[in-house]
Amino acid sequence: MLSFLMAAPTSHVFDTLTPDRVLDLVEGAFACRSTGVCRPRASYINRVYEIGLDDGGFIIAKFYRPGRWSMTALQDELEFVAELAMEELPVVPPLPGRDGIQLQVVDGLPFAIFPRCGGRPMEEPVSADWQQLGRLLARMHNVGARHLPRDRVRLGPGTSLAAHRRFLLEGPFLAGPLRAEYGAVVEKLRVLIEPLFAAVAPLRIHGDCHKGNILYRPGEAFHLIDFDDMAVGPAVQDIWMLLPGHPRDALSELDALVEGYETFRSFDWGALRLVEALRAMRYVHYAAWCGRQQADQGFVQTVAGWGSDAYWRQEIDQLARQCEEIQHEREKPPLG
Repeated sequence: MLSFLMAAPTSHVFDTLTPDRVLDLVEGAFACRSTGVCRPRASYINRVYEIGLDDGGFIIAKFYRPGRWSMTALQDELEFVAELAMEELPVVPPLPGRDGIQLQVVDGLPFAIFPRCGGRPMEEPVSADWQQLGRLLARMHNVGARHLPRDRVRLGPGTSLAAHRRFLLEGPFLAGPLRAEYGAVVEKLRVLIEPLFAAVAPLRIHGDCHKGNILYRPGEAFHLIDFDDMAVGPAVQDIWMLLPGHPRDALSELDALVEGYETFRSFDWGALRLVEALRAMRYVHYAAWCGRQQADQGFVQTVAGWGSDAYWRQEIDQLARQCEEIQHEREKPPLG
């Protein structure tokens, strides 16, 4: 399901999250006492706070934007992270409340608590790092393949891509010829890539696995963080964004990553044909994400001129080039 794309704006609910209310909600749900420290942390969609505890420790309170995900979808995310933690993967699992439940809901406001985990985003990996990343992703995918979630985004031309296209065309984001051109190029993309996805078995994946969501802690394994975009999709989605370029231009990094990956799970070299399709789908996903942020009245303009005619012209041209790249890639011999 893709209900997060179509839900009515509810950002005004976050206006009630004063520091005092945040502390009251956390103390009430998790039977803890705070020092009164409640520091907001950066988050584009949700509201995240660092809270000091009387025992000297800190926790992270994450309040999910109401209406963006269903309660089932949020539970899917937390359960996946908890499963990964049970298998001793380096993730940051949610803490249970006083009622034993990880996802708390008060007055329609869902939130969860996590232990604070320090570190910094991963920098450019060296060879041994690529192997470690491969092992980490393979172990995550082994857990992800056990069962499908109940209500998470399904990455694919007929699911997520079609829904993003519909959202953008039905909203107030494009007008006149640009609307028709954008709709046409996304539809061309959908038709072009649909056969590529036909033989790929989907599983639970991180969905947004880039270097910023991998935490480096000196002397420890890399930690996977931020499962907001957990999805059902091909395993290669969690691989291509880590590479420093097109797979054909990053063969040494790819070889090291696959060497580590195959320690725990077989790697499908044929799935690399999906990379440029997934890259194009991400362009459309990001445009829809920006549109959803604007509809929620919580828009942070991370791209200069987003929504302007020049922006949409650039997006149309970029998607057209991606369609050409996908066609050319199909004519080349497969990697591996």
